[in-house]
Amino acid sequence: MHPDVRVARRFQRDVYTLVRSIPVGKVTTYGTIALALGAPRHARQVGQALSGQPEYEDAPAHRVVNRSGVLTGEHAFGPPGTMRAMLEQEGVTFQEDGRVDMRRHFWEPFPLEDEP
Repeated sequence: MHPDVRVARRFQRDVYTLVRSIPVGKVTTYGTIALALGAPRHARQVGQALSGQPEYEDAPAHRVVNRSGVLTGEHAFGPPGTMRAMLEQEGVTFQEDGRVDMRRHFWEPFPLEDEP
């Protein structure tokens, strides 16, 4: 197997592992996951990994939204409204414009260092 393929598969597994740790009622972003995995410019690859996720991985991809709280991956969950319904069932609330209330529900997978 080519080393690049091994690296890509490892990245995908790491994405699934991190997404499985998002608590019920919380969301995080593609970019936050990429940053946590040491690949800050790879938010798009996080989305690709989640959209191509094998069923056996069972990572709750519905808990990953874009940085503005928009449900950009909604098409992967079936009919329109399915992703939102899944999040609402977990207690996630939305603003009037349809975005996730990120102030209430954003989950940070690593502690941010205090600024000087």
